[in-house]
Amino acid sequence: QVQLVESGGGLVQAGGSLRLSCAASGIRFSMYTMGWFRQTPGKQRDLVATISRGGGTNYADSVKGRFTISRDNAKNTVYLQMNSLKPEDTAVYYCRATYLMDYWGQGTQVTVSS
Repeated sequence: QVQLVESGGGLVQAGGSLRLSCAASGIRFSMYTMGWFRQTPGKQRDLVATISRGGGTNYADSVKGRFTISRDNAKNTVYLQMNSLKPEDTAVYYCRATYLMDYWGQGTQVTVSS
């Protein structure tokens, strides 16, 4: 059974930082491209960042220079370090694992107050 469990969300003031974690089980983690997405009510789920199995990264323009995605294959975990947070970063953040198919986590709420 595949499980992706996000953690680390919460309420933070603008300019603050949070680190999200996504722990994976039931997959050969090192083979998967891992990604973080976010969604606000009534809007589509948007890409935040991805990291390939080789460690290559890709970021949405809106988070470049502020967010960093990383992975620890020994812990089957992907991280998203979020710095200089803005109110517009408020969303539910989802973890995704992609190889031959996609798996999603349940999401974690991030709220940035102004």
